[in-house]
Amino acid sequence: MISLTRLNGESFTLNAIYIEQIQAHPDTTITLSSGRKLLVREKEEEVITLTKQFYRQIGLASISVQEKEGS
Repeated sequence: MISLTRLNGESFTLNAIYIEQIQAHPDTTITLSSGRKLLVREKEEEVITLTKQFYRQIGLASISVQEKEGS
């Protein structure tokens, strides 16, 4: 889970597994696999960093690295 902030200042926690796309328009827009869009205060790169940290924490990042090395 990653902690983010809505444009109105409200904090929330998002399960980063459901993130499909992150864009800056100029506000950071996160599109979930359900199609729902969220606007957040964090910059695009910060959301990417938080997501990568979450993936490492739950062991998903190490799986993708091992697959690439084994290919």
